[in-house]
Amino acid sequence: MALNCPKCQTELVRRYYKGILEVDSCPACRGMWLDFEELDHLEDLSFDQDDFKGSLVHYPDKTSCCCPHCGGPLTEFQYRLYSLKLDACLTEKHGFWLDYGEDVRVLELMDRHKDHYERKISAEAEWMQFLEKIKTGSFLNNFRDFFK
Repeated sequence: MALNCPKCQTELVRRYYKGILEVDSCPACRGMWLDFEELDHLEDLSFDQDDFKGSLVHYPDKTSCCCPHCGGPLTEFQYRLYSLKLDACLTEKHGFWLDYGEDVRVLELMDRHKDHYERKISAEAEWMQFLEKIKTGSFLNNFRDFFK
């Protein structure tokens, strides 16, 4: 079954994104259709800790664009509370539409999220080491000696 672009109605063509992920791409407007699980695969190229990504859909609102699979209205939503809005077939869970460049933005946001997560883990580890030092008598003795 041929799929048409929800934005310009051009027939979508299958291609490999970064040689890994097979997507339906619009040769005219250069947007891409990702099947429902493929957005997660795209994010995983930058950050694959699904338990720490947060909620995907915020502030959903119906659009005038239609799902290439079922023809139902796509829903625009704020992506993971970032300043990025994506479109999706949320009713039937057919997939996501990314306008040209939004794939790059998703990867940038996941890279930033990964960096934040790694800094948080590092800070927590340092804090735990500090707390372990406090529990030792030598630390308390050194601390008291500092104020003598």
